[in-house]
Amino acid sequence: MTWSHARRRDEKPQEAVRQDTGTKSSRAHPAHPAVRALAMLAAFAGTVLFSVVLARLTLEPSAASADLVHANLRPGRSIGAYLEGASTVEAARQVGGNLLLGVPFGVLLPVLLPPARGLLRVAAVTVCLMTLVELIQGALVTGRVFDIDDVILNTIGALLGYLLIGLRLGRAVHPRRRHWWHRRAS
Repeated sequence: MTWSHARRRDEKPQEAVRQDTGTKSSRAHPAHPAVRALAMLAAFAGTVLFSVVLARLTLEPSAASADLVHANLRPGRSIGAYLEGASTVEAARQVGGNLLLGVPFGVLLPVLLPPARGLLRVAAVTVCLMTLVELIQGALVTGRVFDIDDVILNTIGALLGYLLIGLRLGRAVHPRRRHWWHRRAS
């Protein structure tokens, strides 16, 4: 007898017990393959659209960054400068814009990359990608500099997007697998 047959044989009585007691299994059933494929296609299209918007926003010179003549490696420095020196509209545009720019990462990552699900993983991927974007824009775009506050705000936005939408969307498209250690009877 193979291991898979023994495992299947062990699972059948548990399923019968579940049906007899009337309790439902806590494991969510995966969505229909067509729904999953459609969700993946929509997430891919959203990622392409987001990439175009991200490139347009970050790879063009910014009037708001004209006052910064060097890179900001100290967290909070440019946020403080925007809140103290800029108009309320410009401060809201910079801080709110950086928060909103991170939200799509938190929504799309769990759908496109199931291994990237989880708060810490979304944060790590966002930090890496946004640091890369900041380095590229600081090196290639006139009037732009590397700003650690942008990375922090983008990451906070990604975490908000993940908690509000991405967590549920990722679980709906890619339900968790039951591992062998979860199959044992308690």
